[in-house]
Amino acid sequence: MRLVYLGTPETAVPPLEALVDAGHDVALVVTNPDRRRGRGGRTSPSPVKAAAERLGLRVSHAVDDVIEAGAELGVVVAYGSLIRPHVLAELDFVNLHFSLLPRWRGAAPVERALLEGDDVTGVCLMALEEGLDTGGVYRRVEVPIGPDTTADDLRAELVRVGTAMLVDALAGGRDALGAPEPQRGEPTYARKIEPEELRIDWSAPAAAIDRLIRLGGAWTTFRGKRLKIHAADLVDGEIVPTIVQPEGKGRMAYDAWRNGAQPGADEWFA
Repeated sequence: MRLVYLGTPETAVPPLEALVDAGHDVALVVTNPDRRRGRGGRTSPSPVKAAAERLGLRVSHAVDDVIEAGAELGVVVAYGSLIRPHVLAELDFVNLHFSLLPRWRGAAPVERALLEGDDVTGVCLMALEEGLDTGGVYRRVEVPIGPDTTADDLRAELVRVGTAMLVDALAGGRDALGAPEPQRGEPTYARKIEPEELRIDWSAPAAAIDRLIRLGGAWTTFRGKRLKIHAADLVDGEIVPTIVQPEGKGRMAYDAWRNGAQPGADEWFA
């Protein structure tokens, strides 16, 4: 099938590679523009652009270019930009969304499912329309969230099962997709994670703190300086850090940090 593919981050690379491997004709890949990364002001391509160029595919940063690509279907995976109504009017799109819709519509479904303590999430292949993740669903697969699952673990599993589902769904061509089923249930919205949300509130329940740490990027302060908590154990209802990162330094074992910092008996994180 002749496709156009819209995606940007690393999570969108495996589905693109799998579609090419399955024999689909990817006529065009649309991704967000190159960004300045790191020091020196150099720009680098998005992971999807780098993958597309490696695969010999044509790349654009202008979504309107899909109109002239002669595709039968558009595939969207974590594109990260709005697709305007006039484009949707010219071509049908499917979107691989990492939640069980209508729960967690929006930008951060993986993170919100983990933070809220959901026992299960999943992947939906949905019809793209103007509303925010409101389209009907062609297929869905559930994925459990274990007590030790990190956001990285969960995202990797969702990408794996979602990629397989996408390839299988498109194997029979556009008509084999059938009609999508309307979403049922009360919608919830997964707003973007803001940096301040990653600050640990030590008055919160230990289980909530544990989920925040498993999300990645959780931080606190000690003696006025930021300290990241990369990993911790939940033991008898208490958080026991295991991997930390002091401000301006690399990751280290918590015991090594503690031996160096030598906190007083009444000192704790703020």
